[in-house]
Amino acid sequence: MRRPRELSLRARLLLVSVIALTVGLAAGGVLLVAVLDFALLRAVNSEALDTAKGVANLVDQHQLSEPIPINASMQVQIVDAQDKVLKISAGADPLVSMLSVEELKGVEDGTVRQVPGSRINVDGTIRVAVWVAGPPTQPQYVLVARSTDDLDQGVRLLAVTLLTAFPLLVALLGVVLWRVLGAALNPVVALTAGAEEITGGTRAGRLPVPESRDEIHRLAITLNGMLHRLDTARARQRAFVADAAHELRSPLTNMRTEIEVAQHLPDSTDWPQLTGDLLTDVDRLSRLVDDLLLLARADDGTARTPARRFEKVDLGRFLGDLAARYPDVTLQPPAAPMTVRADPDGLARMIGNLLDNAVRHKTARVRLSAEPDGSYQRVTVTDDGPGIPPVDRERVFDRFTRLDDARARDAGGSGLGLAIVRELVRRHRGTVTLSDAGPGLRVDVRLPVSS
Repeated sequence: MRRPRELSLRARLLLVSVIALTVGLAAGGVLLVAVLDFALLRAVNSEALDTAKGVANLVDQHQLSEPIPINASMQVQIVDAQDKVLKISAGADPLVSMLSVEELKGVEDGTVRQVPGSRINVDGTIRVAVWVAGPPTQPQYVLVARSTDDLDQGVRLLAVTLLTAFPLLVALLGVVLWRVLGAALNPVVALTAGAEEITGGTRAGRLPVPESRDEIHRLAITLNGMLHRLDTARARQRAFVADAAHELRSPLTNMRTEIEVAQHLPDSTDWPQLTGDLLTDVDRLSRLVDDLLLLARADDGTARTPARRFEKVDLGRFLGDLAARYPDVTLQPPAAPMTVRADPDGLARMIGNLLDNAVRHKTARVRLSAEPDGSYQRVTVTDDGPGIPPVDRERVFDRFTRLDDARARDAGGSGLGLAIVRELVRRHRGTVTLSDAGPGLRVDVRLPVSS
């Protein structure tokens, strides 16, 4: 079964607007007709009651002439309690009362009743106002009849006029709304067209920004900012993949070369040394893959150290065990017990990377120390090597950054050590800074005090 074609946003907005407009106009028209009908009926009742009251005053003063002088649009009868017609105006029925005996029972001054117009030989309905005159022992009822036919015709004419004018007005407003909505949605159409032109290639795509300072303008600015961030992330990803491939290729090339040489010269190959060299390259590959996996997960937002792995660590004992693995590292133990809440594996990798980097670039010595620093515990690694110029101290935390690329690769560095340190420090909600040791480099890692 073929699905019906969905309406565009412009058509849906127009449809909703037209429906709302039609409902509003219809409700307004009904209210207008009802208010007009009520006002006209009230005016008719008021006119008939004023006339009845005036005639009753004439009856009480015995000044009423016959026929009763009255407006031609009304008819007047004066009847007694037995519903006998005593006096009439011109055109009124001299024999049959407008109201029956039952209808006259219990009436009070100012009562208005609606009865069929056939009682006075007119079409439609009539309004009969009643006023009591004469002495209480012999009351006389002044009946004033006013036809509502002209009133009904006026109301019907208004209703027909509204029924004729409203569709034309809705159609005209619909055309205007269609044009207005089209002009308002043109920036959205431009954004859609611009988005379709963005192919995801290497060229950065941008959406057209409308000149109007409205919600669409802010949306275009926001979307362009998002596209810029996506382009930046994509460029970083491409660079990351290219650098990772380059780093992986070096040990693989070494391994391939050594194996090929051993195949061609099996008799002269020192197999124990070959396996040792291959294991060295495998270890290097393993470390590199682990580093790449950690950073890739950090970029993806999936690398989150579970809270259960964070535990209270005695920093003095921890640094002592770690420094014992490095013959060239001198430990300056803290003067008092120091504890941090950390992931032991992550902390070991963090400090280990700093020590590896310091040992690789030292001239003679590396010093490891720890001391309190306000609400933090500060771990410091200092070497006496060439140091890092101030302009490069932020750049070295970028991935695959080497200030001396060839020498660092020969020494086994991948350019990921400090990048991993920063990521691990961030997970521990700490900070890492580089400064001049004069000579050499000083690295300060601040970790929150364990509570």
